[in-house]
Amino acid sequence: MFTKNKKVSLQRYWTTRYLMTLIIGLAVITIVSALWIRHTTLDNRLNMMEFMAEETAGRISNMSDDSLPSEFEMHRLLSDRGRFMNIESNPTIYVTNDEGLIVNSNLPPDNTHGQNIMSSILESTETVQSITADDESTEFYLVKKPIETDEVIIGWVLYLETKANLSRVDQEYGQLMIMITSLLLLGWVAIYFISGRLSKPIKEVATAAKQIEEGNYHVQFSTKAKEEEVHDLIQSFQEMSQKLEHLEALRTELLAGVSHELKTPVTSISGLLRAIADGVVDEQEAKEFLELSIKETEKMKKMVEDLLAFNKFAANAVPVTLDVFLINELIKDAIDLWKKTQRTDNIKVEYTLLQKDFTVEVDAVRVQQIITNLLNNASQAMDGEGTITVKLHTGPDKVMIDVNDTGVGIPDHDQPYIFERFYRGENKKYKIGGLGLGLPFSKMIANVLNGDLTLVGSNHSGTTFRLLLPLSEQNPANK
Repeated sequence: MFTKNKKVSLQRYWTTRYLMTLIIGLAVITIVSALWIRHTTLDNRLNMMEFMAEETAGRISNMSDDSLPSEFEMHRLLSDRGRFMNIESNPTIYVTNDEGLIVNSNLPPDNTHGQNIMSSILESTETVQSITADDESTEFYLVKKPIETDEVIIGWVLYLETKANLSRVDQEYGQLMIMITSLLLLGWVAIYFISGRLSKPIKEVATAAKQIEEGNYHVQFSTKAKEEEVHDLIQSFQEMSQKLEHLEALRTELLAGVSHELKTPVTSISGLLRAIADGVVDEQEAKEFLELSIKETEKMKKMVEDLLAFNKFAANAVPVTLDVFLINELIKDAIDLWKKTQRTDNIKVEYTLLQKDFTVEVDAVRVQQIITNLLNNASQAMDGEGTITVKLHTGPDKVMIDVNDTGVGIPDHDQPYIFERFYRGENKKYKIGGLGLGLPFSKMIANVLNGDLTLVGSNHSGTTFRLLLPLSEQNPANK
């Protein structure tokens, strides 16, 4: 059996993952910061011990010229020194003579009476020394400074403190935890509201998508997004819904249109043939009925061929044979062929060719199809009477063929959709038969030939279409 994965909201998904990332990141920062605080605190307090030992030695040397001062005089120098180092304990302070005998300290006299400092400590050149207790359980730092009178050492000042006391930074750790916790809460609140702001329009888009799935294309969004990407998403979705609504209307019209276009000739053929079969017409009328039936059959055949040809081109199943042609000759032949086959004598076709001929690499048959379709559309727009003007001019690496008519023009609301497959404007829907594939088919052919077909403009005095074809790379006309 298949189990359906449980989905979570975008806000919850990103909030939890961001929070996990934030916790891990802040944990690493906390550890590194704690180690750094511990290290710098130890260095700073050792420096402070060194400064205090030097200051104590200097003050003792100033109390007497050639010997150590009395115990009473030194007592005030050795008491409560820990507060200057910002630690809870007081370092142990020893004052010795030049031979290392302890003469005074901040400890009870019984603990230091008659003791000597090891000669190795006094003879060492290092001011700050790390020493370990006899049981190796405690590590100490010792700072020594000489007591000098007239550049003669008369004794030593030694400060001793455990490494644990020097490294203890409870207050700093507390401040660090308060800061890290505040950053964690602030980051969580920020991502919660930011992800909520981001998820709201996405939720609306998802809800709108479900409405469209159910056939309701009138979707509205309450969110006015300031973010460019979210605004573009909402805007694009609204345009898509409008496009889908329009395409749905086109699909409905297509079914009705195709049904009507195919039903009409079928009904005509059926009625004509039944009249002949029933013998209700004479021989001459029967002949005319047969000719009409043939015409209706050709009409149906043409519509089916249009559908098949369009589907083949849409599937890239129709190859094109490219060859080099002179554009003036190619367009002139296409116009002359159309003039010979059209049945309206009230249409004038005027064309202006290039003064200097150029070559194009195209499929001549396909270009002729495009020109024929544009001329047919122009003729239908003028209702069989008017002037069609074809003008050629060149641009950078391309030639442009403009086909202009003096018809009624294409309504403004129809112009954005004229290249949509099966779309038929108001002017053609009820007057002219067809499936609405002429212009889409022509544009598709132009694209296959590395060109394009565009609407230049249309108004009540006429319409202009432009066919763009690329000039051939090896152009003999340019030599």
